[in-house]
Amino acid sequence: MATIALPGSTDVTQPATGRRAGKSRRAGRAGPVTYALLTLSALVSIFPLYWTLVAGSHSNAEIAATPPPFLPNASLFENFGRALDQAPIGLAIVNSVIVSGAITVGTVLFCTLAGFAFAKLQFRGRGLLLALVVGTMMVPTQLAVIPLFMMIAELQWVNQLQAVVLPTLVSAFGVFFMRQYLVNALPTELLEAGRVDGASTFRIFWSIVLPVARPAMAVLAMLTFLTAWNEFFWPIIALTQQNPTVQVALAGLGSGYVPQRGVIMAGTLLGTLPVLIVFAVLGKQIVGGIMQGAVKG
Repeated sequence: MATIALPGSTDVTQPATGRRAGKSRRAGRAGPVTYALLTLSALVSIFPLYWTLVAGSHSNAEIAATPPPFLPNASLFENFGRALDQAPIGLAIVNSVIVSGAITVGTVLFCTLAGFAFAKLQFRGRGLLLALVVGTMMVPTQLAVIPLFMMIAELQWVNQLQAVVLPTLVSAFGVFFMRQYLVNALPTELLEAGRVDGASTFRIFWSIVLPVARPAMAVLAMLTFLTAWNEFFWPIIALTQQNPTVQVALAGLGSGYVPQRGVIMAGTLLGTLPVLIVFAVLGKQIVGGIMQGAVKG
């Protein structure tokens, strides 16, 4: 609405608007303290990876020297070769990609299905079943190791990848996470409109639920992939050094009376590179999915 200034009066609308706009611009602009804190956080986060690179290119004596080395050297490739000779890291990386990818796809799909059912479908015993699912999160993993190993031994799956994949295709955390997201993010009116149009439950899930759940699915996929890649406790029981995942293969590095820390760090760096590549390639999509779920308008 236009403002008409009467004779002898002062138009204060425009200066006030200008002051508010100036405050908004200043509020949205990061100051030097913000940049300093972000830089410090980035350096603290990157330092462990950089130290792995430095330690992986030196011997035990050089790592233990005072002051320790702070720059990598050409011995890194020699330690890479030693790590590859001591453990089948190439096979382990392939196995970890297969295991982590299968677990991630299965967990995201099944947890989204279960989360949708608990969030929007009405059926008898829904609350009790959800309480049982959440209750399993309080059961220590170690309690299930012996019966689970007996089961895979009966199925003759010892030292096979399916022994690691199948027990972790669904997680209670993933079901609860997707349920909590869909309760608020998925309008019931959309589901009712789909049913009025004659869509089946599967059609509603495929055409309505999945597009809405995509941001939460991206977050769950990221967390699941990292957890599966770093998992050590169950794979070291179910697999051997002849068919290992990355973490099992790394456990066999640097063996001997005096562990070779440089070889261990070089192997660790090799096992970390695939994860860094995945996030370098898909980082934009992952962050975009997270932001899509965080910003609602």
